[in-house]
Amino acid sequence: MASLKSAMDSAFWDLNVSSPHTLEGSAKVIPGDPFPLDGARASRALRIQQLSLLGNGFPLGIIPSYSPASHKDLGSFSLQSLLLRPSTSNWWLGLIGQIRPKKLISSIKAEFFTNDEFEVPTFKDAARHFLDKSLYSVGLCTQFLLTPASSVKLSTEGDGEKKGRRSKLPYHDITLEAAWPELFIDHKGQYWDVPESISLDLSSLVSEQGLRYRVGVHKNSGHPQAVNAVNDEAPTSLMPGLCAKAAFSYEKRRDLWRQKETQNDLMVKTNKGWFWRPSYDVRLKEPHAAVSGIFGGNFAAWFQDGHNSVAVDLRGNGNTSSCTKKRTPVSADFFGSVCYSFQHGKFRELYGDLTRIDARLDIGSASALAKRVFNSFKSSNTSIDPISSPRINLIFQQQVAGPIVFRVDSKVSLASLPGKRGPHIEEFIYSLSYSLRLLQSGKVVAWYSPKRKEGMIELRVFEF
Repeated sequence: MASLKSAMDSAFWDLNVSSPHTLEGSAKVIPGDPFPLDGARASRALRIQQLSLLGNGFPLGIIPSYSPASHKDLGSFSLQSLLLRPSTSNWWLGLIGQIRPKKLISSIKAEFFTNDEFEVPTFKDAARHFLDKSLYSVGLCTQFLLTPASSVKLSTEGDGEKKGRRSKLPYHDITLEAAWPELFIDHKGQYWDVPESISLDLSSLVSEQGLRYRVGVHKNSGHPQAVNAVNDEAPTSLMPGLCAKAAFSYEKRRDLWRQKETQNDLMVKTNKGWFWRPSYDVRLKEPHAAVSGIFGGNFAAWFQDGHNSVAVDLRGNGNTSSCTKKRTPVSADFFGSVCYSFQHGKFRELYGDLTRIDARLDIGSASALAKRVFNSFKSSNTSIDPISSPRINLIFQQQVAGPIVFRVDSKVSLASLPGKRGPHIEEFIYSLSYSLRLLQSGKVVAWYSPKRKEGMIELRVFEF
């Protein structure tokens, strides 16, 4: 069933979505934005762990990805590989290397065709292009296992096309994350770098009654810098300041009908005897129709005045533009989601054994929705809050052959666009996955987002 946790998690600063913009393979969702697509949520497996396994299935262990670079001459295509991976029983370290080959190929090609005497370039000329540091990125990550339930992870990465280094320090269980800088992505698909981002969160598991709570403190320092946004203002959630936030939720699920797995499903008789044949994915093993819902509220308090003018770098080239942002010092709101799921097939046969549809209605802010409805009865020219519009997230999955599944995630806004009336599609993601039966619920996913114009290959484990 489509994840209901997005309703609460998107109000905090540590919800990751997949992104090839960093070697860590993820970026943070900006709190207060509409909920992200389920298919965009980042894998729980660390990127270095993914590359360690994915490298076994690719030539020379090189994995491709696609993401527009800040400089167009570098191209959007890149290649990643895990260069080092020493480990012990409670410690491991990994070194990721990335290259963008377009500029290298173009530079060497230019050496041949711009030479009037058609002389073959010398080794020194060719080596000069290979030593161009803007082609390369390097990431280092290490993790220490403190107890079976907690660990400490340190990571840093350097991008040859950018100045500076990106470093992180997360602590699991009670989650402590610090990054210099931290990369965020908004609902328009635009990236923002916050020079310093530190957050501390405590989150409970969902109880048998369906109750869950979460509290956290977050601090931003420095002016947000736009990575790929043009003539746009930075979100207020990324402005400098200290924020304390608390949220609670109650969720409930009910099956309309479900065909339980039986022993006959697991055992298959052939000419050579009985064989064990589990589903390609244990989370997709039972045909069913089900409904679920979540309702909750959140409270936030900012301990720094948000009414002052803040200089925001809009182009990432050092030029700043002053813009006035208003941030409410204290706020409270309600949110909710309702989901319907239908699955045909048990995902065991080679063909035609999985068709699944999930539809989820999201209301990110009850107060913003009420304000929008109230303003609709007046001829008001006030700006519209993006989160005020209810949205429907649709997920369609279809088995192609064996463990291969085609999936489409789409987000439909029920609000009208300027000049257009009625619902419209805001975003969609195509993906093709290969389920790994030995991992019970693991799969290799290749996805592409037309809106963000980027895609990558990931390993996802025990995720819908």
